[in-house]
Amino acid sequence: MNSAVADGQVIIIDDEEIVRESMTQTLQLEGYNAIAFENPLSAIAQCSMSWQGVIICDVRMDIMGGLEVLQKILEIDPEIPVIMFSGHSDIAIAIQAIRLGAYDFLEKTDDPQHQINTVQRAWKKRRLVLENRSLRQAIEGQHEIENRLVGQTPAIVRLRETTLQLAQVDVDLIINGATGTGKEVVAKCLHDFSPRAEKPFVALNCGAVTESVIESELFGHEAGAFTGANKKRVGKIEYASGGTLFLDEIESMPASLQVRLLRVLQERTLQRLGGNATISIDIRVIAASKVNLRESADQGIFREDLYYRLNVASIEIPCLDQRKEDIPVLFSNFVEQANQRFNRDSRPIPEQLLRQLRTQNWPGNVRELRNAAERWTLGLSIGADTDTTQTNDGSLDDLIDSYEREIISAALMANKGQAELTAEALGIPRKKLYLRMKKHGLERSDFVSD
Repeated sequence: MNSAVADGQVIIIDDEEIVRESMTQTLQLEGYNAIAFENPLSAIAQCSMSWQGVIICDVRMDIMGGLEVLQKILEIDPEIPVIMFSGHSDIAIAIQAIRLGAYDFLEKTDDPQHQINTVQRAWKKRRLVLENRSLRQAIEGQHEIENRLVGQTPAIVRLRETTLQLAQVDVDLIINGATGTGKEVVAKCLHDFSPRAEKPFVALNCGAVTESVIESELFGHEAGAFTGANKKRVGKIEYASGGTLFLDEIESMPASLQVRLLRVLQERTLQRLGGNATISIDIRVIAASKVNLRESADQGIFREDLYYRLNVASIEIPCLDQRKEDIPVLFSNFVEQANQRFNRDSRPIPEQLLRQLRTQNWPGNVRELRNAAERWTLGLSIGADTDTTQTNDGSLDDLIDSYEREIISAALMANKGQAELTAEALGIPRKKLYLRMKKHGLERSDFVSD
């Protein structure tokens, strides 16, 4: 038996127990990982863009018709091979199934060897589809990732290579890095260059949400679950199903929720607050931390079993001070982005300024450098240690707008992007803050700590 074929999974969907048992046994003898489902919805929940397998589905079932099952599976991935199976010689349904996208149509009375050969061909096709996707994503990713993780120092080159490699491996992982190093940028790359790219990327900053709210944010709730829960709400975990859940500052997650998250990772199911229904989920979890979770686990601050469950793989992001040779190209890149964002004309960046930037320390890392680039673009001072020696060109209105934007940016930074706290600090209504942010092209997500 070919080892690659032996790795293939085959799902049988049939409402007759004797058929399920017979097909499962036959396929297992051929070396396949065969599992059977009576309920089509349970089988559909196993499918994803990265799923390595083949479906065998009965045409006539009481719970859901086979053609409807076929359509739902092909909506998840139109290249999953679905073999329709029938105890009746129904040419009309066979033609309809093939037109809808079925891989093949078999009768239950067909020669068993013919059935096995069909499954083998379908599995080889699925394997080829996934290999081609992986190769295409790797080629595309090599070019695009350089625009996201900018720099040419050995540390950043290794980071790009590691990120592209792990994007293709569907495992949970931890991103370690100091504040401002770009953990969410790396997490987004892991998602965008993975087979899950077409599904949701859902991010939650565990440190920016109060303990009373985070449980509902993650798990959702049923109507009436608690005071104020007037209607059902789908949580971040459930919404991310099929895609990637990014949990930033996971070290801030309350201990009680660490237990619930561990159960989700182990069982790939959840229950909403106030609900009893078990909901199947298919997610990849990427956790990020600015502290050493291994040390936190040793100190009893973070659950050790959750740490090991998440730490199947890990990525270390270097601080900006560890790759100072990248500062000039990073600063120039951020200035160009700022010029486009604020509709400013490009102007040369003095070599003296770039040299000074390389000699400075950057405790806020890439985020701090990006903010400095935006301030320089707007004609503002970018730090006591840096001589910008430039004039503030523009009308009085332009200068006032620049100053207002600087004040709002500083308040957002101080309050980690939380609109309510920022509005309170500035002494203005939250609606007015949103209008001012929109005017100046400011996004709360730009000020949330990594």
